[in-house]
Parts: sequence; C-alpha cells; structure tokens
Amino acid sequence: MKYMKQFGVILATTCVGEFLHYFIPLSIPGSIYGLVLMFILLMLHVIPLEDVKETAEFLIEIMPVMFIPAAVGLLESWDQLRPIVIPVLVITVFSTFLVMVVTGKVTEFVIHHTHTAGKKDKSGKEGGMS
Repeated sequence: MKYMKQFGVILATTCVGEFLHYFIPLSIPGSIYGLVLMFILLMLHVIPLEDVKETAEFLIEIMPVMFIPAAVGLLESWDQLRPIVIPVLVITVFSTFLVMVVTGKVTEFVIHHTHTAGKKDKSGKEGGMS
C-alpha cells in the first residue's frame, strides 16, 4: 500500500504538470512542469522525500526498459532514418563535446571565483565580517 501511495503522489504531480501544460501557452512539455513541481514541493517539504523515495528509485532503476518501445519504433522507421543517420550522429557527437567543454569551463570559473572569494573573506580584506 505504501508503494501505491508513493506512486500516486508521483502520478498526481505529473498530472498537474500536464494540466499546467494545457493552460500555460508555452512550448514546455507537461512532464517538465511536473518535474519542476515535484522539485519545488520536495524543496519546500510539502512532500517529504520519504513519501516518494522508494518508488522513485524503482522507477529510475527500470528506466532503461522504458526506452525499448522507442528503440523498436526507430527500427521500424529505419528506411526513413537511413539518409540522415550520419548527419544526426555528427551533430550529436559535436553537441555532446560542446556541452562537455562549456560545462567544464563554467565549473572551472565557478571553482576559481569561489576559491578566490573564500581567500578574501578569510583575510578580512574584502567582504565578510571582521
């Protein structure tokens, strides 16, 4: 019964996300609204983490199985996809590499500025309270 309640909470936030998608005229999927709503409710402790944790972990564990129908659909459409496979692969590899580089540079920037700000606060020269 506990798992049914947890699944119900997850399903309810997903349904609210779908309703938000219907009423808000943005091109954001309802599932994203649901995820953001779940995040906000968890952060505000409206929904305790324990109320969804076990079922959420189970759903994450079986997530690869959920991709099987999509993969089968791609295989059925192979004749239509064949001409664009190479361009799609090139774009995917390039964009993945670009995201990795940008993420690394942003992380270096944040770490450098956090480290520099921490030194200034400890020395009492700038920021911080003396």
